[in-house]
Amino acid sequence: MIVSRVHPIPADSVDLGDPGSRDRLLDWYRPDRDEWLRLNLVGSVNGSAAGPDGTSETLTSATDRRILGVIRELSDVVLVGAASVRAEGYQVPRRALLAVLTASGDLSGHRLEPDQAGRVIVVCPAAAAERAAKSVPGARVLTVADSDGRIAPQDVIAALRGAGCAGIVCEGGPGLAALFLEAGLVDDVCLTTSPVLRDVSLPLFGHGPLSEHPLALRHLAVGEGGFVFSRWSTRVG
Repeated sequence: MIVSRVHPIPADSVDLGDPGSRDRLLDWYRPDRDEWLRLNLVGSVNGSAAGPDGTSETLTSATDRRILGVIRELSDVVLVGAASVRAEGYQVPRRALLAVLTASGDLSGHRLEPDQAGRVIVVCPAAAAERAAKSVPGARVLTVADSDGRIAPQDVIAALRGAGCAGIVCEGGPGLAALFLEAGLVDDVCLTTSPVLRDVSLPLFGHGPLSEHPLALRHLAVGEGGFVFSRWSTRVG
């Protein structure tokens, strides 16, 4: 069971075992514009992006994974950083492409299935393209400009949009999420809050400074076990 509330709308509930529950969740999380960038993150109550195993896996729940599937279904592509691909053991989503951002082109240690490489996009500087192609044979490589190894977040989004990806969900890592947020490119933030307090070795938006970003609450839901699912819009007013 998941109970949803967005003030001043009265509480509504969805039984996730009901066959129609997926359609209800799709309505809750459907973006309201044709081109958009969404952050989808999970963290502890005090803002840790990593659980006891050093990954986000131990912060999630069955409901969180169900919502993750819905958010991915609404997206054209799931965007992640190369470090997250290795640490989290990423696979290509069932209903979206997977885009990996790397400055070096080195994706060694990934666990992507070779037969899914055709649904993988690697975004990297031109100097790293050959290495990226060797790391994931069969993947599509998109090159963007860089300055001393730094890639402008606007160029990443422009490259993906040029490849036909209008709806983009970034699942991290934290530094990448902060990069897009600071660049003013994010339309909304979907956050799962795990009901636990733990050491914050990996902050939800990385270790760097973060500017103030006013948000408007679009959706708030509470699931079994005390997990909280919120959707925040960066378009306030």
